Amino acid sequence: MEMREMDLWYTEKQTKNHGITTKINKTLYHDKSEFQTLDVIETAEFGNMLVLDGMVMTTDRDEFVYHEMITHVAMNTHPNPKRVLVVGGGDGGAIREILRYPSVEQAVLAEIDGKVIEASKQFFPKIAGGLDDPRVDIQVADGIQHVRDNKGKYDVILVDSTEPVGPAVGLFQKPFYEEIYEALKEDGIMVAQTESPWFNRDLIRQVFRDISNTFPITRLYTASIPTYPSGLWSFTIGSKKYDPLAVDEAKLHRFDTRYYRPELHKALFSLPAFVLELLQPEGE
Repeated sequence: MEMREMDLWYTEKQTKNHGITTKINKTLYHDKSEFQTLDVIETAEFGNMLVLDGMVMTTDRDEFVYHEMITHVAMNTHPNPKRVLVVGGGDGGAIREILRYPSVEQAVLAEIDGKVIEASKQFFPKIAGGLDDPRVDIQVADGIQHVRDNKGKYDVILVDSTEPVGPAVGLFQKPFYEEIYEALKEDGIMVAQTESPWFNRDLIRQVFRDISNTFPITRLYTASIPTYPSGLWSFTIGSKKYDPLAVDEAKLHRFDTRYYRPELHKALFSLPAFVLELLQPEGE
């Protein structure tokens, strides 16, 4: 009898009624921390994939989109970012992009789960490679508490969180944005990843309202990330002083990036009508 290779597939149920599925070659890592279950799987289409509590966090193949997009819009809007904080982001991708800026003197990573950092260094060296840079300060700690304890310290704060479940719930609430405002310098900027305009409409609406009520300038932009729910992802920026739409594109830093580029910077804020609807005050 001919032996046939078994097809193994990983499925993430992204809503009660919808999921994404991808063929896998093998499981590379499985562990439980005090916060979540961690898996690293080798996929046929996307290379290594980091999964936390059954949700895809990053993959070798499409990670550049998310990490460039959560980082460069704010970093290129701020004229001189010296001290930057990443809340979450234990895979190190946002840190890697931050370190491209010559003005950066310190990049702090406040990640609650040290096992995410360890697994990322082992299985995602291209993503986590910047974590050993001398400018990086890794703190295995609650990001909310870190923000609370460091007032007026940062030029840019990136909220690189998981979905709003478990330890990340507090990262999507108004008191946290108010504390971020306090932790930023007088001309600071924040960015939060804010989920899918298809599946998280209420969350986007609420976060945009909360950040708008906290920061004088609030903008939403989107990017295409194939392994995230629906493939269309949103980011919300809150700024005390600098408007990302007022930058001089000719003066923006240009790096060897694969998604973000200066010519795209302002265009990112031209939103599809159905996304724009989410930003209108109720009843309009």
